[in-house]
Amino acid sequence: ENKSLDDFNMGAMENKSLNVFNSRLVLASPTTATDADYYAIEAVVAHEYFHNWTGNRVTCKDWFQLTLKEGLTVFRDQEFSSDLNNRGVKRVNDVLRLRAAQFAEDSSPMAHPVRPDSYIKMDNFYTVTVYEKGAEVVRLYQTLLGKEGFRKGMDLYFKRHDGQAVSCDDFLSAMEDANDTKLETFHRWYEQAGTPAVDVVCSYDEAAKTYTLECKQTLPGGGAKKPQLIPLAVGLLGQDGKDLPLTLNGQPAGTTAVLNLTEFSQTFVFEGVAEKPATASILRNFSAPVKLTTNQTTEELIFLLANDSDEFNRWEAGQRIARELLLALYAKQLKGEELVMDPRVVEAYRSVISDTSLDKSFVAVAMSIPSEGELIEMLELADPDALHTVRNFVVKNVAEGLQGELQAALEANTEQSFSTEYDSVAKRALKNLALSYLAKLKTPEVVAALVARFNAADNMTDQIAALAALSGIDCPERQVALDAFYDRFEEDPLVMNKWLGIQAMCNIPGNTEKVKALLEHSAFDIKNPNKVYSLCGGFCGSYVNFHHKDGSGYDFLGDLIVKLDAINPQVAARMVKPFTRWAKYDVGRQETMKAQLSKILAAPTVSANTFEIASKSLEA
Repeated sequence: ENKSLDDFNMGAMENKSLNVFNSRLVLASPTTATDADYYAIEAVVAHEYFHNWTGNRVTCKDWFQLTLKEGLTVFRDQEFSSDLNNRGVKRVNDVLRLRAAQFAEDSSPMAHPVRPDSYIKMDNFYTVTVYEKGAEVVRLYQTLLGKEGFRKGMDLYFKRHDGQAVSCDDFLSAMEDANDTKLETFHRWYEQAGTPAVDVVCSYDEAAKTYTLECKQTLPGGGAKKPQLIPLAVGLLGQDGKDLPLTLNGQPAGTTAVLNLTEFSQTFVFEGVAEKPATASILRNFSAPVKLTTNQTTEELIFLLANDSDEFNRWEAGQRIARELLLALYAKQLKGEELVMDPRVVEAYRSVISDTSLDKSFVAVAMSIPSEGELIEMLELADPDALHTVRNFVVKNVAEGLQGELQAALEANTEQSFSTEYDSVAKRALKNLALSYLAKLKTPEVVAALVARFNAADNMTDQIAALAALSGIDCPERQVALDAFYDRFEEDPLVMNKWLGIQAMCNIPGNTEKVKALLEHSAFDIKNPNKVYSLCGGFCGSYVNFHHKDGSGYDFLGDLIVKLDAINPQVAARMVKPFTRWAKYDVGRQETMKAQLSKILAAPTVSANTFEIASKSLEA
């Protein structure tokens, strides 16, 4: 039996014979749910169904083994969605979530191993580390053993442990025994917290006809940590953009070789490379959850973006080009220097949006600019104002440079009627990506076009895209559209969550007061977790207002957490998470965030859930 609830802290719960779903992850229609909502529903329903095997029939020996059921089942639902949709785009979206949320958790005071070794409240360890990083750890088995070997391991795991409560070590043993091998150091992925960093230096020896990769791994915290087993999937591209056949240790290795980095420093040499490759494609399909740096030039990355056969690395090349530009401009912004756009970046994106051979959903993700959150992870101390200014500068310059191509994509992918077929979903993704770029121009013509598209939309995906674009422009039409949206959907609580979230995420200066006012609106209910996540969680994504130097955004969240903790400790503890990142920001913001954590801990009835998160954050 299945039940849906509006007031539910989690996404869903796989109780045997009674699955409980958060209503936002099971109730949908084209007029009330976006394509992204449908993808989320597809994944969550699959996830709970797969728990019949990985979670119920074979369950956990103790709470410390939680990733054994959750990480494994996330991997399974990811594979299910990949089979139904574009596999490359699904992989990109999964890695985006990993980098935005889990990498951030790994570098925060709340960093913990995939298999935690202690806790105060187990509720607090239903985390992106246990779930998403746990799924990446499962994927490592598949990369190391191959799909056939991984399937053999899964078959033995179910045969050996059906009806039992087991540990992560039992899963590792099943993988080893089924493939008659030993993964000597694999257990460290369960034991060591933090995201490994891998640096690769590539070089070609013309005389020896060899291509060398010098690899180094470093682990956060150092100390007693030992090197991880990191599989690096690598290919070489010839000057014609085609994959070259590889030879490693005298043996043919196909066109993608998996190099097992097992030491802190290790060198791999491809032999018989007749001519200098154009470049290497490293960490294909994101073969390990690491932070990668290389000595590749911008020109090499542009070549990968245009030619790599690995769809993930083709996307990643574009992201690396943009990240390098954004970080260089950020340094200039801090020094008060003039910002100058690199024309190569605009041309790289032009090549993507003009390539008609590419899947439209891939073009949409490939055209996306890295978020402020991802960039913060690459900085020692971040100034949110400077990052926001720089990112807006780049997005606007891309919009101006590609205005013709963006307008053409908008028109070419606008369909007369709504369809749930994949091609239509992909067209909407590209169309609305183009719309979001054009909105940055903020011209009267663009505003008029946004209003027209908002009014004409026959589905929630298009309507919310137009409304979101309008919400970032300080113009009268913005409020008119928000009011019209409210009037139409005020009786639908799930759609009202979107209405709250769009307003909360707005980066128009001074929006904090608007968000405070929404706390008293009839559409908001502090007792409903979805509404808290939409309004308050959405507000934390506004780098202009949440991180305002005057501390008003932090004060708003701190006060809300104290009030919420008396009502719903689990949700309150989750809302503390933005403050756990205090060490990533400038000194002034650090002190303001820590003051909020102290205020939360000083509350006379602070819950164990919230105490654990806030106290660990301050102890760092």
